[in-house]
Amino acid sequence: MARSNRREAGRRRLAMRLPHMRTLIMAACDPLQLKLFEAYQMAVEARDSVRRRRFNPNLVREYDETCLVIERHVIRAMQEPSYAQRTS
Repeated sequence: MARSNRREAGRRRLAMRLPHMRTLIMAACDPLQLKLFEAYQMAVEARDSVRRRRFNPNLVREYDETCLVIERHVIRAMQEPSYAQRTS
């Protein structure tokens, strides 16, 4: 999947996952936020791939945790405008 497609897929997935932030997520254009969307999609794709193969439940759990961590970063990036500046 191309980078921009992955970013937009991550954006849409996060908008569904975090409905209380949907409007902010869909309007986001900060480079850090866009990177988070892309990273989220990549983590979800990797988790789903490992899950389909059913050979390592611990790895699935690790990817689930990674997705949750990225979700927390997205929430902070949406709520705190200065968060993006501090982490870039």
